[in-house]
Amino acid sequence: MRGDVSLPLFWRVCLINGVVFALGTTALALSPATVSARPVVSELAVLTVGLGVIVVVNALLLRSVLLPLDRLAAAMDTVDLREPGTRLDEARSGPARRLVTGFNAMLDRLEAERSASTSRALHAQEAERQRIAQELHDEVGQSLTAVLLDLRHAIDLVPDDVAPVLEGARRTTRASLEEVRRISQALRPGVLADLGLLNSLSSLASDFTSRTGLPVTRGFAPGLPPLSPEAELVVYRVTQEALTNVARHAHASSVAVGLTRRGDLVELVVRDDGVGGVGGVWTPGSAVAGGAGIQGMRERAQMVGGELAVRAGADGGGTAVRLLVPHGGDA
Repeated sequence: MRGDVSLPLFWRVCLINGVVFALGTTALALSPATVSARPVVSELAVLTVGLGVIVVVNALLLRSVLLPLDRLAAAMDTVDLREPGTRLDEARSGPARRLVTGFNAMLDRLEAERSASTSRALHAQEAERQRIAQELHDEVGQSLTAVLLDLRHAIDLVPDDVAPVLEGARRTTRASLEEVRRISQALRPGVLADLGLLNSLSSLASDFTSRTGLPVTRGFAPGLPPLSPEAELVVYRVTQEALTNVARHAHASSVAVGLTRRGDLVELVVRDDGVGGVGGVWTPGSAVAGGAGIQGMRERAQMVGGELAVRAGADGGGTAVRLLVPHGGDA
């Protein structure tokens, strides 16, 4: 309450009505106006005007009390937990200050709970991805490797007319093994710990080009400040999701991935020249890139105190995904 003492809204309304009625009674008692047993037109006109004045004054006073409630209700309709930090103005809330203070406190709790639950969910997702990647590598990968060795040995033992069939099976198995390794690497970006963020992004871009045939221009500014392991993982996953969206939806001919420093932030931009929306301004979301994908990237960004935005080309061509994350210090 910040030390202020205010009457409940019910008693405020009662007090306003009481004051208006008291003033009306006082004015009637002190005025020379009288009413006959059979009121004439002039007396009825005076009564009507007096009643109108009382109603108008009462309405104006009540409006000053209830208007902040209407503003509060309108503001509640615009609050979105996916856009944290939005708060109602307590200083201008008037009699509804207690409600606004309580509503802001509720938003604080909801955003804290949402952030914590999102963080737990994302960590659980990463742990599950690592488990699946490990099983793919240890179980499926080793099994396919054993099949490859057996097929190679069998080709040397079978007649010449059967050898081509086994050779085709061996090529298919090898391709399946490479696909399992690619999926395993995508699920668990172990290259982050081994190669660092920039080399991991370069590897991601090279893999994207090999799969889609689209060239990826890389623009990594020199002397980038270090990021926390969580922030590096967010940058990697956002780049991965953005490139996936380009492959699925953009129909682009080229892609650019850039990583630069913006003061206390590191900026990642993934831009394509494909089919984009119209707007040309940075917005929190875009149907071009897919609602679920954008929402997932935004939640990852918020987990490390970052911000994600999407910009569509003003002429309807191309889409850019921008991620801003705080860094840990000088390069």
